[in-house]
Amino acid sequence: MQKFLHDLYYGRISPWERPITRTAEDSAIIDKIAKERSYFVQKMLPDDLKRFENFEILRASLGSFEEADSFSNGFTLGVKFMCDVFMNGDRRL
Repeated sequence: MQKFLHDLYYGRISPWERPITRTAEDSAIIDKIAKERSYFVQKMLPDDLKRFENFEILRASLGSFEEADSFSNGFTLGVKFMCDVFMNGDRRL
């Protein structure tokens, strides 16, 4: 455990980063989304396209906020579990 804490402290671990493993199903869905987006983008007028791009930026910003909030909530829950174990759990740990 001590190595983990040292790695976290010295920045060798970034809690917000995680490897993404894509399945074939994930890749197929991503390809379909890209094709649908391309279709609609080609049909849009320039003003609509600009507005759509701004919409995508807003959605991405919201997604980042939600991911940070989920990380914070998960981390807090994990700390609460650890505190409960150390304060009330089996003292033989």
